[in-house]
Amino acid sequence: MNRSGLVDRHIAFLEALRGAGLPVSLAEDLDAVAALTALDWVERSHVKEAYAATLVKRQAQRPTFEALFDLYFPRLVGGGGSSLGPDAAADPADETDPADVSPVRDNAAALEAFREELAAALETGDDRRLQALAAEMVGRFGAMPGRGPGLSSWSAYTAMQRVAPSELVDRIVAALLGQGLTREEAERGAGRRIGAFTQQVEADARRRIAEEKGAAHVANVALRPSIDRLDFTAARRADLEEMRREIYPLARRLATRLTKEQHARRRGPLDFRRTVRASMSTGGVPLTTHHRPKRPHRTELVVLCDVSGSVANFAQFTLLLVFALRDQFQKVRAFTFIDHVHEVTHHFTPGADVVDVMADLAASTAHAALWGRTNYGRALTKFVEEHPDAVGPKTSLLILGDARSNYADLHEDVLADLAGTARHTWWLNPEHRRHWGTGDSATATYGDLVDMVECRNLTQLAEFVHDLAL
Repeated sequence: MNRSGLVDRHIAFLEALRGAGLPVSLAEDLDAVAALTALDWVERSHVKEAYAATLVKRQAQRPTFEALFDLYFPRLVGGGGSSLGPDAAADPADETDPADVSPVRDNAAALEAFREELAAALETGDDRRLQALAAEMVGRFGAMPGRGPGLSSWSAYTAMQRVAPSELVDRIVAALLGQGLTREEAERGAGRRIGAFTQQVEADARRRIAEEKGAAHVANVALRPSIDRLDFTAARRADLEEMRREIYPLARRLATRLTKEQHARRRGPLDFRRTVRASMSTGGVPLTTHHRPKRPHRTELVVLCDVSGSVANFAQFTLLLVFALRDQFQKVRAFTFIDHVHEVTHHFTPGADVVDVMADLAASTAHAALWGRTNYGRALTKFVEEHPDAVGPKTSLLILGDARSNYADLHEDVLADLAGTARHTWWLNPEHRRHWGTGDSATATYGDLVDMVECRNLTQLAEFVHDLAL
């Protein structure tokens, strides 16, 4: 690859990182260039780590970075061979025998032979061999030639369905048990190996599609955003686990930021009388200002959460973040509902394990549903009837939900009374704004009464909680 080609690829790669939500500044762009000029482009792994060291700020962003790097600087080209072109050699550790990825007719015997080879590699955990097998698997079992215009010729899903590596778990577990691991450790290890291999297969399919349609196309439509920008409603089980791990580091960063900003804003309003009196001796030049003591104020927070369906994950992560930051508030109370209200404040004890809290919250959902269908009007009415002392003039009320009430009576007068009583009222909605007001959405009615804010991911949630606590 010539010099101008490398510059174009570098610029396109950084634009893709920004498009995926990674905050890459011009200064970091220049840092990356400086680091790369100090390297020989012989080992691909060194190039990757140079980019990562200068561009990736948090561990949560690393999977997105890795996926995009593999698109713009692929390990293989076509069925195999060097990824860096004739002007540079590939990483010796990344060399793959083209025979390993040459297409072989897909029949029962070929499939069985491949599964045996894959099982052996998974049992031993041979990473280099598994990378080669992932490329071979897509080339042999994921090819979809002759598809219509706009459709890709490669499918990781088709390859995974054909080979079904998840059916090899028992063999991997048995091999790990033979190495002295406990049953639980062996099952976890087998799950990790299958998961890692699945990611390699998906990455190779993306690489092949990028050769057909361009890396920018795949980056725009096939790559999931970084975990802090992934929609709560689109998260898979593995994504939820990663979000849980991210919550408390996010809370610590947010608490540090809040503390610094609160210290910077300690001065109270100007004391005009003291300022004039102190300046009389100098004729007002210079003028020394004096301020009244700032009255300490921390928000009393009440959180009312819809825990039905896909919005339940959004509500749980919001509660976890709020309670991780509870020292920033004077008092926090939390309630969940579907069509009936249930208080869950007692689940958030100091030092409680996040997994236990999430399990308790999930179990408490049953108490929040009497009729089985989301009904905001009924929930608001029951909240006022059963907890009349929850909201007062010093309270900030935070409502979490998509405002979809199955066409039931909205009882907007109840929400209006709550908003009139509370010091502030906000509504966080995890749906994209373009869906508001469609179908059974009551965003138009409720949005006229309280401030409704779109909140679809951890980044938006953190920014809102930051503003709320100040």
